[in-house]
Amino acid sequence: MRATLLLLTLGVNALQILATAVPRTLFDPVCAEIAAEISSASDVYYPGHLKYIKGIGHWASSSTQNSKCVVEPGTAADISIILGILGDTRTPFAVKGGGHGTNPGWSSTTGVHISMYRFSAVDYDAPSQTVQVGAGLIWDDVYAALEPYNVNVVGGRVPGVGVAGFALGGGYSWKTNQYGLTVDTITAFELVTPVGAILTVTEASDSELFFGLKGGQNNFGIVTKFTFKTFPQTQVWGGIIIVTEPFFDDVRDATVNFHANVLDPKASILSTFNAALAVPIVTLHLFYDGPTPPAGMFDEFMALTYLSRDVSTRSFLSLVQSAPSQLTSGQRAIFQTVPYLDVTTDLVNTVINETKFWSLHLTVPTGTFISYAIEPFLPSIYTHNTQTTAYPGSRTQGYMPLNIYYAWALPLSDSLFHNTAKASARVIRDSAISQGQAIAAEAPMYPNYAIYDTPLEQVYGTANLARLRALKALVDPLDVMGLAGGFKL
Repeated sequence: MRATLLLLTLGVNALQILATAVPRTLFDPVCAEIAAEISSASDVYYPGHLKYIKGIGHWASSSTQNSKCVVEPGTAADISIILGILGDTRTPFAVKGGGHGTNPGWSSTTGVHISMYRFSAVDYDAPSQTVQVGAGLIWDDVYAALEPYNVNVVGGRVPGVGVAGFALGGGYSWKTNQYGLTVDTITAFELVTPVGAILTVTEASDSELFFGLKGGQNNFGIVTKFTFKTFPQTQVWGGIIIVTEPFFDDVRDATVNFHANVLDPKASILSTFNAALAVPIVTLHLFYDGPTPPAGMFDEFMALTYLSRDVSTRSFLSLVQSAPSQLTSGQRAIFQTVPYLDVTTDLVNTVINETKFWSLHLTVPTGTFISYAIEPFLPSIYTHNTQTTAYPGSRTQGYMPLNIYYAWALPLSDSLFHNTAKASARVIRDSAISQGQAIAAEAPMYPNYAIYDTPLEQVYGTANLARLRALKALVDPLDVMGLAGGFKL
């Protein structure tokens, strides 16, 4: 009775106080073993602690699971200890960087949850024109840290995207037309391997592992730090235009004309056809990597009849943070993708039709938001790197990744939205092929967008997959990383 009264008196802080006061030996034995072995630079948190709640949290609530504990490692040496314990006990675990992924169970677990928050340094080296970035950061942090130096990296395009997952999966950026994918700009990884070795992986030190980490996600260990090439950064021009349904055809024409005629690698757009609570709208993202774009380049977009417009000369960080990607934060969510080769009137019409159809059949009964993002890039984006990478497995054609994104409220609707995202992607892909786009059977599905049950051959290609599996067998012979989520080799 006294214990009950004490809990009522303590209120919302009760669980946190008890979690820190009760001896850890009463908690999960694996968590207790980790807590006993790691250094003071790291810590373990249990249910009820505020840092436990922060640790398991994700941008999409459907990516969050209640774990036995949250481990916040502070050193690579402690990660080595943690992986050794997890491997010996065969305990399922997760590794979370920024927590922006939507595939359920990929950076969450009911086992031991590893949150990389403490790996948060950004160290710019002007002589080498590189920057070392901790795996616990989001790109907003990196852009803010580099802004005083007037340099930048090839990173995420919207707020809140984690560095680690984005970089290990490929990485399409506002600067991709100029410099390639994010993986094309990585010069080194600090990696803790599944057997506990702490390595600095470069092309010179281990070309095969270097290849595997560039798009191979978390199959080869836990990356604690990335070294990226940096590039000069001035102010940029761009922002967001919101357009309503009566003007969808105007947006379509402007998007098609931009892709066909604008060859300046500093210019980029995203044309995103959405439905918010069943109301179709377009969110246009415009970008030029300079304070002022050449005359006429964006005139069709600037002439659109708009609901709202926020386009100006600004800092790169300001442009990224102008995107409304956090509006659906906390909802359940899923991504899916379609690789395509050309932005045509017929392709955009198909996307518009899918948006309108599913706005009625999904958002009216159960959903809150659906989105189809057309991402035009120059066909030369794969040519910025002569080295082979895990993704894309082939660089003979410069595929673009269309992004499908659905958000909803209730777990009971998960299967409906997952299955619909896959079905809608098939409709768009089949339509593009029927219109003459030569999309190969193994056209690379961007792993950061691809839904959880996408066949690995469609992510990496058959030949690349065999090479990655051979590398995996060497680096992780006991399949320790198989205890975590992701596209498992």
